[in-house]
Amino acid sequence: MIAVPTHIEKGDGEVILFLHGVGGGAYSWMPQINSFSMNYLAAAWNMPGYGKSPLFGAMTFPALADALEALLDDRGWEKVHLVGHSMGGMVAQEFAVDRQDRLLSLTLSATSPAFGKPDGEFQKKFVDARLAPLADGATMADLATELVETMMSKDADPHGRQLAFDCMADVAADTYRAAVECIVTFEQRANEDSRGPLRLPAGTRPPCKPRRPAGIRCRAERFSKHRFPISQKEAHMAAVSKQPRKSASKRTARKKPKAFKWQKMAGKNDE
Repeated sequence: MIAVPTHIEKGDGEVILFLHGVGGGAYSWMPQINSFSMNYLAAAWNMPGYGKSPLFGAMTFPALADALEALLDDRGWEKVHLVGHSMGGMVAQEFAVDRQDRLLSLTLSATSPAFGKPDGEFQKKFVDARLAPLADGATMADLATELVETMMSKDADPHGRQLAFDCMADVAADTYRAAVECIVTFEQRANEDSRGPLRLPAGTRPPCKPRRPAGIRCRAERFSKHRFPISQKEAHMAAVSKQPRKSASKRTARKKPKAFKWQKMAGKNDE
């Protein structure tokens, strides 16, 4: 069963749809929505299980991509500019593989084409580290207090820091567990060839993983048309670290993106 996820939206024109990460929610994108709605219809979804979006069954990336398509169909959005942060970027990639005709452009922020093997040692440690506090009785607010600090630069905007905390603290514990267990299953390295407008922003400031920007750069160089902006001042949660400049949406509106195309590469299962 595919239920239409809830979302927030503001403005008119071409649609920019924002997808949040594990500790986010639709309202984590409010600064961007307020800025881009001056020239676009800016929207953000609540991923299934978040906000009032229902989650039926296990959380999987194919199911999340189907839910995203259900939202587009329900709203009558034929094509969108899709922006995904962290796990939201993984959902965006999953969606793009077989639905390139629904995209005007794709922006993947602080994300990856894969998380590795679900049964790998790193993945097991990641799941254990994220979920053990809940098993020990911690609340999502407790987790937010600890994790938000590790994912934002030390000079992040105080309002952005508070927004990140509020959004993570508001996530249901069962949803958080489902998302953490889901994210380690992501694998799309076989489908990385893109021929459309693609942005892969990344931060380098601690506590970002030192190798992550280099890995994303290598990935960006595989695309025929790409932009790879690096911020030396941002960490993983750059989207909420700074308030967007008011002129940002006006600048973006001057250049109309070219048609998006995603070429699916042959993977081992296609041989």
